[in-house]
Amino acid sequence: MSDAYMLSIDQSTQGTKALLFDGNGHLIRRADISHRQLINEAGWVGHDLTEIYQNTVAAAAKVIADAGIDAGRIAGLGITNQRETAAAWLRSTGEPVCEAVVWQCARAAAICDEIEKAGYADEVKAITGIPLSPYFSAGKMAWILRNVPAAKDAARTGNLCMGPIDSYVIYRLTKGAAFATDYSNASRTQVFDIQKLEFSDRICEIFDIPKNCLPAVYDSNALYGMTDLDGVLPHPVPIHASMGDSHGALFGQGCVLPGMAKATHGTGSSVMMNVGETPVISRLGLASSIAFCMDGKVNYCLEGNINYTGAVITWLCKDLGLLANAGESEVLARAANPNDTTYLVPAFTGLGAPYWNSEAKGILCGLTRTSGKAEIVRAGLDCIAYQIGDIVEAMRIETGLSDIELRADGGPTRNAYLMQFESNVLNAPVLVPENDELSGIGAAYAAGIALGLYDQDALFAQVQYKKYTPNADEEWRSKKVDGWKNAVGMLHK
Repeated sequence: MSDAYMLSIDQSTQGTKALLFDGNGHLIRRADISHRQLINEAGWVGHDLTEIYQNTVAAAAKVIADAGIDAGRIAGLGITNQRETAAAWLRSTGEPVCEAVVWQCARAAAICDEIEKAGYADEVKAITGIPLSPYFSAGKMAWILRNVPAAKDAARTGNLCMGPIDSYVIYRLTKGAAFATDYSNASRTQVFDIQKLEFSDRICEIFDIPKNCLPAVYDSNALYGMTDLDGVLPHPVPIHASMGDSHGALFGQGCVLPGMAKATHGTGSSVMMNVGETPVISRLGLASSIAFCMDGKVNYCLEGNINYTGAVITWLCKDLGLLANAGESEVLARAANPNDTTYLVPAFTGLGAPYWNSEAKGILCGLTRTSGKAEIVRAGLDCIAYQIGDIVEAMRIETGLSDIELRADGGPTRNAYLMQFESNVLNAPVLVPENDELSGIGAAYAAGIALGLYDQDALFAQVQYKKYTPNADEEWRSKKVDGWKNAVGMLHK
């Protein structure tokens, strides 16, 4: 046991978390600071990069203060982040040229349509492993370059930096010394060649993105630079890991071998399977990405991304006013009429994998005269499991693996109704760890292992899981899933 601590920064869609771990890898404290969601009448979603960075430093200071530890005992930190969100700032000052364009935002749909009509969609997928979509960073960066004059001017003079959120946070933490991202984040930009392991000249040309605006790409457990967190720490410590949030969760769940899979339940969801050292190019609407790269060894993954899962619960609470808090959803779902046929398809800003329909709008269907508050709330929970089920079904087909054990993490996994329903829909065991901060855990573990503070096998052996196993028959499952597929089918009519 070491008397040192590890710090993890989890910069997510709704806010920034700072997580503090002891010498055994146990999470001992967490501090959260939310940031504004900048949403306009067109439904565009943005974040204030300066606010995010200030919150990063403030959250780190708060978690150290709340834990009452000596800040000098922090050995290092790892970073995990919302992924496809695109950041753009001035290389000379670190000042943003515009708001970050958030992964949920479809403002780049017209650009992606242009590229598809020009006949480049298959080439984009073949090189990057992911379907052409405004969901990914490339279209968003192209939109910034077309529509933000300051970005255009900076690009002409070589003063523009563009990349994932981690590259911006690292740039600011190191006072401009490091402009870098990791392989997992790079693989989600849609301008990265996942087999050559470099940003693609050809894809940059298709999107008209200057390659010199993009960050260097490092291993997920590399040394990214040193930081004192703007004076929060008495001396600089190494930033020794960076991973996209879903990839951090995959590592934190111990999914280090081919065939192991996890589902992160956040604002949206990522369902990801480690497929080993050779990429599997999907035929069914999944993304082929890099899971992580540790010490020069790349692990690839198949992934399906869902725009709205946990955010559906937020919508039920804040927008519809059906719930006072997320915890009420389980009680209402259990009280709902079991024979009710209400389905919610939460395509509020389009549908993600495996449909990739950016024009889709959400629907509530199958209502009867007896459908009420409880039935609508249950439909909101059920749609999370159905969307994850669509992706797991595709993974089974792509890999030929029928027996999949899904490890689940994120806030909604506290809902026992949802987890049991998910197990029934998937017809597979669902394992929920005792701690749901798996993205931040993955980053802290990767950094701690790299620094020699932790032993990988010992870390994963100590994780405890609650296991949900299917308790419904095939007739029930088929009826429920068929109803969901019919509801989704209405979007295409």
